[in-house]
Amino acid sequence: MSHRTRRPINNECYPEQLLHAIGKFLPSRGLSLISTDHRIRWTDRLLVVTAIVMAWADHRTLRAAFAFARSFVVRMYPTRRRPGKQFRGFMRSLERAHDELLPKVTAGLRSAMERIGLLRRLQGRWMVLGGDGTRIACPRTVDNEEAFGVFGKSKSYPQRQRTTLFHVDSALPWTWRHGRGDTSERTHLREMMDQLPERTLLLADAGFVGFDLMRSLRQAGHDFIIRAGHNVHLLRKLGYEAREYDGIVYLWPQGRRSQCEPLVLRLVTVHDGRKRVYLLTSVLDPTLLSDSIVASLYRRRWGVEVLFRSLKQTMGKMKLRSRAGRYAQVEVDWSLVGLWLLGLMVLESTGTRRTIDCERGWSVAEALAVVRECITTRRQKTRRIRKMLAQALVDDYVRAGPKSTRSHRRKKSEPPAGKPKLRTAMTKERRAAQGFKHYKLAS
Repeated sequence: MSHRTRRPINNECYPEQLLHAIGKFLPSRGLSLISTDHRIRWTDRLLVVTAIVMAWADHRTLRAAFAFARSFVVRMYPTRRRPGKQFRGFMRSLERAHDELLPKVTAGLRSAMERIGLLRRLQGRWMVLGGDGTRIACPRTVDNEEAFGVFGKSKSYPQRQRTTLFHVDSALPWTWRHGRGDTSERTHLREMMDQLPERTLLLADAGFVGFDLMRSLRQAGHDFIIRAGHNVHLLRKLGYEAREYDGIVYLWPQGRRSQCEPLVLRLVTVHDGRKRVYLLTSVLDPTLLSDSIVASLYRRRWGVEVLFRSLKQTMGKMKLRSRAGRYAQVEVDWSLVGLWLLGLMVLESTGTRRTIDCERGWSVAEALAVVRECITTRRQKTRRIRKMLAQALVDDYVRAGPKSTRSHRRKKSEPPAGKPKLRTAMTKERRAAQGFKHYKLAS
């Protein structure tokens, strides 16, 4: 091999190493780097890479983040035509291409998760995903108020409702939806149902309880573990199921009993150390999914709260920087892509088996510190990014005292979900259920 060939990767500088690390997970097709139209300065790949670097950058305004990200992208692609310098031109180009680029990139990230061995199934049967919603504040501008509305306390910021599904084993995002601050989480989940992998086991809190939603999940071939609260009315001993195991209950709204058959569920009661938690699961056979496994899986749903904290606190997205409503969704979408890509780089560099099988997960703060060092350092570095990312793991210390003793200035005081209302079915309800049962057997 000639001495004029490309330098070994061990001698590459930070921009080249980071470009190599990002390129492993972005789709190789569909993101063009070169355009035949010389009037186009922002090609698809330059738009995506710049948006991701902006999400990683630590700047108070989008303009400052753009200027910094653009200068680093120029260093990443030194032989390519330099992109435009105007922030408005970049945002207009990214907004126009957003609906086309985002599905391509997220599909590529899911394929990368499968390629590096993250998409394992529980008992060879279920892909376990968790779901929850949160609100993200936007600057108090007229445009944002008209686009998102103002909800909650008086004089609060305009807010976007974001409902996210995440992959439980890797603690990485899977898909998400946005809407006004008063949009229901259940509405978002219905919109995301076509993005669920085959035979999904969904973990969700009490905000996702609903007869129509649960029925739709079962009809689509998915299972779920959803917390039930005091607003849920359940029946027992309805006689609809052939064998009513311990814990078999029925969800059958009063106004739907002439139209739909009852939904057969299993009620699992667990104790989280402070109070009882009531969980509804569509897996009726306890030999397939025991009560202890149900409780353990639901505790892992807390990973979505950690994901929200990482996005808001660690990455600094507690309040978006977009003053225009049409740019807010673009900003938060590519921030989530940046978080997703960050986790993939860590898990790939450290070895997925060692990371997932142990109690320690990947650290967003440590990984973000690594990439920020790469994009802010000007002097030549010989350290390997892959080696630094492999050390971005959560500390394995044991907490000395309860976390609840710490004082939080804005700690929430939400009322507990409570206990679902459970009663024995009446004779007329059993007769109505038998009518659906006979019709089902005849068909």
